[in-house]
Amino acid sequence: MRIVVLAGGLSTERDVSISSGFLVAGALREKGHEVVLLDVFTGYEHNICDIDALFKQNYSFTDKAGVGKNISDIDDIKENRLDKSDRFFGRNVIEICAEADITFLALHGGEGENGQVQAAFDLLGIKYTGSGYFGSALAMNKGLTKSVLVQNKVSTPIGELFKSEEDAKNWGIFPCVVKPCTGGSSVGIAKASNYDEFAEAVKDAFRYENEIVVEQFVKGREFSVGILGGKALPPIEIIPKSGFYDYESKYQAGATVEVCPADIDEATDKKLRTAAVEAYNALHLDSYARIDFLLDESGQTYCLEANTLPGMTPTSLLPQEAAVEGLNYADLCEKIIEISLKKYAVEIS
Repeated sequence: MRIVVLAGGLSTERDVSISSGFLVAGALREKGHEVVLLDVFTGYEHNICDIDALFKQNYSFTDKAGVGKNISDIDDIKENRLDKSDRFFGRNVIEICAEADITFLALHGGEGENGQVQAAFDLLGIKYTGSGYFGSALAMNKGLTKSVLVQNKVSTPIGELFKSEEDAKNWGIFPCVVKPCTGGSSVGIAKASNYDEFAEAVKDAFRYENEIVVEQFVKGREFSVGILGGKALPPIEIIPKSGFYDYESKYQAGATVEVCPADIDEATDKKLRTAAVEAYNALHLDSYARIDFLLDESGQTYCLEANTLPGMTPTSLLPQEAAVEGLNYADLCEKIIEISLKKYAVEIS
């Protein structure tokens, strides 16, 4: 097949996306596919664009990828774009994707995960992996996610959406967790034990976005459950050595202990898988996703959020869960494509 792997972009998760895309492209090439790895924002900036040649040579916009402790300077990325345009799609991106059998979305956060890219591709007739624009938009916004989960009786921590620091002053439950409304990879997330810590966390979260979600802190074990083709994968337990699953804990090797299959009894395993599928369906997701949970001491599950484009980096959770089911990394990448193509009634070859 001809496949475009689309990565990069302008979100705070840019580096995570590039790392995911780089590995996905390599795995699909090992499977014999012709793969073009593109940065959705910078695109292919050469004057002559021979699309057939790009696929045959397995073009990549980068030959290395990794996730550092700090977030990339997005202003610097914009400044280095040759055409200095503010358009989200870089030069030749649409044209190249249109010539592919499918585009593997390795994007994380921002326009790549909030439904905007999906909606644009739907209008342009470009096939892509993962959920459609509606489910992507619902799951990306943590305020909307919480409302949908509550309406569908999926247990989730008590929380509120705030649009200003002034409004947030009304919050009075501690400890709590403060998070940007649409961000991912734990960027801007902080735990606050008292009002002073809360005020600082709120101020920091508003640096990233103009809406934030504040939730009651639930003490318990943290789990994630991957969904592949509507079926729940084995739950994975996440145990950050720092005590809090922040950006560094997620992407720095050795910062977190991850146990899969999780050390839980059969009843708890079933409870987590059932809740994950319920959240997946409530949010109108399809193809694949990852649902995050907390499990308190009484055995109550609390759904935190849904990830419509789960990370595929060396430390990412979904590939670990799939491996327990006997699906290696390259096979997982192909399986995601196979499942995604079903909505277009096309068979993988």
